[in-house]
Amino acid sequence: MDDALVNKVANSGIKTINLEKMIPEGEMMSWDIKQALFMEMVLKEKDFRAYVKEFDWTQFQGANVAIYSSVDAIIPTWAFMLLSTKLNGIAKYIYFGTQHAMENDLWARQIESENWEKYTGDRVVIKGCGDTLISPSAYMKITERLLPIAQSIMYGEPCSTVPIYKRPKA
Repeated sequence: MDDALVNKVANSGIKTINLEKMIPEGEMMSWDIKQALFMEMVLKEKDFRAYVKEFDWTQFQGANVAIYSSVDAIIPTWAFMLLSTKLNGIAKYIYFGTQHAMENDLWARQIESENWEKYTGDRVVIKGCGDTLISPSAYMKITERLLPIAQSIMYGEPCSTVPIYKRPKA
């Protein structure tokens, strides 16, 4: 009698994708434009330009920076353009919107940059329940990219998966 242990998961042919290995690089930071507004409500051009000129932008060195406004103020487009000139060459990436929206955008860019053709016809499990919280938008984007090529898509761990998609038989 052969008592050899057989790893059925390893022999299943399922390919695992771990999004934790694809986390966008760079610290995520944000800057609220309200701090440069008069009474945190009004943009006065002269005061705004002076504030932006004196502000220490080096704190964003190498970071992904989201520029947003947490107040309901009318802010002219040129103000955001001016902020971009100050962060250019300092920040790794500059984004207009909230930090959460920027993170989703960076995930989408990261996923789009990958070569997914290597999973053509494969059974794929997208690893879940890891140590790092990953936005559902990243899982949606990777599913979108795999749908046209993968035989099946699952979520979880190879030993315990939730089926997401199975290509119909031709």
